[in-house]
Amino acid sequence: MVIAALITLLTGAVLFLSINLWVYHRGEARIVSEEEAPEVDAVLILGAYTYENGEVSPILRDRLLQGLELYRSGKAPKILVSGDHGQNDYDEVNAMRRFLEKREVPPEDIFLDHAGFDTYNSLLRARDIFQAKKLIVVTQHFHLTRAVYIGRGLGLECYGVPSDLSNYRSLPYLQKREWPARIKAFLEVNLGQKPKFGGDPHPITGDGTSTHDQRD
Repeated sequence: MVIAALITLLTGAVLFLSINLWVYHRGEARIVSEEEAPEVDAVLILGAYTYENGEVSPILRDRLLQGLELYRSGKAPKILVSGDHGQNDYDEVNAMRRFLEKREVPPEDIFLDHAGFDTYNSLLRARDIFQAKKLIVVTQHFHLTRAVYIGRGLGLECYGVPSDLSNYRSLPYLQKREWPARIKAFLEVNLGQKPKFGGDPHPITGDGTSTHDQRD
């Protein structure tokens, strides 16, 4: 019994480590600098925490600033912001939209994915709802390898540009959280997990204001 338990534990540990390394290296292979990034259909900026007053957190601010630089440099004609807007009193995507509009991004160039509740849903909906084929994903490096892995696994031509513009106090915790998150991503991609919410198509080549639910 003891030997069987040890073999089971060892096998589980090897699988856990192997899947993590596979996801990490598959994603890492398509992480590039801003200068190396190719021209794509859209820059996908992944959501993060926003405060009650509608201001974005430091992690989200850096994602938005990096995504804005890619847009301004002509790497993509559109920006897709994807985050959690599942409750009336919590809204990542409109906070992201306002941040970009204050920096003179035209509203029609900003698409909002209100149902980007996690990384997998953000990438899947970028493909199916927004009909993107070629994306640059923007988030911090600890998260980016998993995001790019998911995009590639879903058949997108997907690149990542990291947005590590600051030091983050929560980084050690976030890095530890990535280990089980990579297992989840591997299972979602390989089992063909369905999106949490579907919806009508909003092609990324069109007018982003079709996805706006507020006019401020």
